[in-house]
Parts: sequence; C-alpha cells; structure tokens
Amino acid sequence: MKNIPVISVQGRSLAEVYEKALLALREHGIPLKTQYDKPGDPPSLDCTMNMTILEPGSDPMIHKAFPGGIEDLREYAMEIQGAKDSWVKNMNDPADTRWEYTYHGRLQAYGRWRERDGKGSRPAGPFAVDQVSAVIDKLARQPFTRQAQMITWMPNIDLDCYDPPCLQSLWYRILYDDSGTGWLNCNIRFRSNDAWGANFMNMFGFTIFNRDVIAAGVAGLAGRRIELGRLNWQADSFHIYGKDIETANQRLFDRIPATRFEDRVFNFHDPDIREIYDEAEAPILEKIRRVEAGFDKG
Repeated sequence: MKNIPVISVQGRSLAEVYEKALLALREHGIPLKTQYDKPGDPPSLDCTMNMTILEPGSDPMIHKAFPGGIEDLREYAMEIQGAKDSWVKNMNDPADTRWEYTYHGRLQAYGRWRERDGKGSRPAGPFAVDQVSAVIDKLARQPFTRQAQMITWMPNIDLDCYDPPCLQSLWYRILYDDSGTGWLNCNIRFRSNDAWGANFMNMFGFTIFNRDVIAAGVAGLAGRRIELGRLNWQADSFHIYGKDIETANQRLFDRIPATRFEDRVFNFHDPDIREIYDEAEAPILEKIRRVEAGFDKG
C-alpha cells in the first residue's frame, strides 16, 4: 500500500452526501495512525475525499447520526459568523488557555492575533485583512472572477501550532441564469476533517455562512437575487478516528440495512426543527456571555 485513496461522492443535499461520504470512507478508506492517538487506540480510517452537494440549502439537510443536536448546529453557525471571536487567547501569555484562533477571526481579520501590552489583551499584528468584505465586494462587481478566495493559514503561527486550522480556503464564483438569479458556487478545502466528529457541523455551518453572509452580502451590493449553488468540499484527510469507529457503527452503519434514509435525516425547514434552531440563539448568547465573563475575571 503506497497511495492514500481519493474518493468522490455527489448528491443533492447535505445529509445525503454526508452519509454517502461516510459509507465510502468505511468501504475504501485505509488504516492510518494520527498524532492524537492514545495508547491502545485502533488506527483511524482515512482517505482524501471530494464531496459535491448540488443543492446545499435543500432538505433533507440534517443527518441524525452526527454527534450533536439542533442546538449545537445553531451554536456552530453562530461561531462561524463571529460569535466566539473573543475566545481567542493572548499569543504572548503562556498561561492563557483560550483558543488559538477562530475561523471567522482568520477570515475577517487575517493577520491579526492577540497580545498583551501591559494594559490587557488587545488585537495586534502587522496587518489585518477583512477577506469577507473583500470577497463580497469582488463578487458583486465581477461575479465571474476567479479571485474571490479567502484563506486561514498563517505559516508564522500555524507551522508550530499544536492544533492549527483545519479549514484552509474558501473560493467563490457566481453564475447568473436566464431569469437573472445568481447562483453562488463555492469550493471549500480542509487539510484535515474529522468525518464523524466534525464534518457535518462544518458543512452545515459554512452553508449557513454562505447563505447569510456571502450570498446576502452580494445581493445587497449588486441589487440582485443570489441563491446557493453547488458546494464542493475537499478534505485532504477525511478520517474517522479509531476510537470513534464503534460509535459510528452503532449510530449509523449497523442501522442502514434496517432503516429507510428518510428515517435517518431531518428536514431543516420543518417548523418544529426550525423552532428548536431559532429558540437556541438566546441561551447560546447567554452561554457565550458567561464564558467571556470568566475570561475577564481571569
């Protein structure tokens, strides 16, 4: 064995493609060790995965097998839009145990980090680029551009970081149909993507980000209707950790022969699901406020 498998799956909705990708990984993935394994952990299942979701905003959008609930999806979508950017640590304080970064922070203020100046923690860095606003502006002015890209990787920090960003880049282009509607096509690349523990929330969160931030922002500037076109998701390492394989068997793989696909998914636009999702915002904001208050006391 000398080659890591390259697998491609395609489907209409997020839930459909998520399940297809997991099944393909189980069938064609190879065993590999990781630097996060504990003694006695079995090897992970790994591959390079390309997933194409043709209608990412369509139902069935949510797969029941992902390890979380509707409230967790809401919290992650809020995080992707910046709700937890204050949780990033002071880079010059070894005792600061907050996060190394947030994806939103890297996208909206690329090149900035936090340091201590004797008066507390403050944003710092040689420059800070708001890639989100720049991409929205570029797409509104020139929808066919090939330059509407955002990146996260900061080699001056990430090459020595214990847990550097998994998300690497987002690339956008818009196609207009005969009715004048624009379709936001997106490519997202992860260097490492935990297929069982994180991938579904990643895909859901960035679908909401693309809808509420990028598409809405372009529509506002261009004065035209913008909808979500296909999402192409590439993971250099798409893996299930060995410690999670048995859980994945119990919650998904072993259930497939005895259940219908419709029983394994939720419709995001179902009123009951949307009620849970929408009502989660207030307690999530309160949770974030409490955590931030703890940071301040520290």
